[in-house]
Amino acid sequence: MARLDCGMITSKSVLLLLSLIFLTAGVALGCVGGSFITAYEDYDAFFKDEHILLPAIIIIIVAIVMVLVGIIGCFVTIRESPVGLRLFLVILLLMFITEVMAFILGFVYRQKVVTEVQSTMLTIFQTYGGKNPETEMVDFWQNQFQCCGVNNYTDWTVTQWFNSTGSNSVPQSCCKPEFKNCTGLLSEPQELNTMGCAGIMESHIKDLINYTMIVILGFAIVKFFGMLSILVIACKKIDNGYQPLYSGVFA
Repeated sequence: MARLDCGMITSKSVLLLLSLIFLTAGVALGCVGGSFITAYEDYDAFFKDEHILLPAIIIIIVAIVMVLVGIIGCFVTIRESPVGLRLFLVILLLMFITEVMAFILGFVYRQKVVTEVQSTMLTIFQTYGGKNPETEMVDFWQNQFQCCGVNNYTDWTVTQWFNSTGSNSVPQSCCKPEFKNCTGLLSEPQELNTMGCAGIMESHIKDLINYTMIVILGFAIVKFFGMLSILVIACKKIDNGYQPLYSGVFA
């Protein structure tokens, strides 16, 4: 019986472990992409560029592929198929490149968040009033984040809604929750949330994008070690007298 190489044993064990990780990670990555899309649906009125969803879409596609790759990886590692190992290497390489692209896209769109949120919110706040979706969205986020206006509560004084009401007040969604009788009067600022919504939303979105980028980077590193393990196995198989590591178990 041929002597088993320590590097081969380690590489195969790592590759099998990574294949199992791919199965679990694929599910986790799919959840990350899904949460990004869900968050976008809450913020969609503030974004004109739907391409901001590209990183999340790419993540979900990668997640599906990862589950399949995990299954293939387990089979190929156990059976030690030369063709299967080469196919596995190509798949991992393509996934690695895709995740690098998603990481770059996430970085690019993170920089666009500030400009896009500010400009879009200014437009939406000007359309406030009545029963349109924009009004519901503004009220929802002012209640949710306990904020008022774009940069601060005085932004309302230059909106069409403020000038049309003539009440010298802001929407009641600007009121602090502890003041039940608040009517939004500017003469009673102590009852109002004075911080603007733009900064808070930018922070939440950036945090989500940063979290997504960290996850992508982590999985890319995992795939790098997977490719390295396949290369070690491929090189060792060239040696004479090599015997499959799991042949006695799965024969």
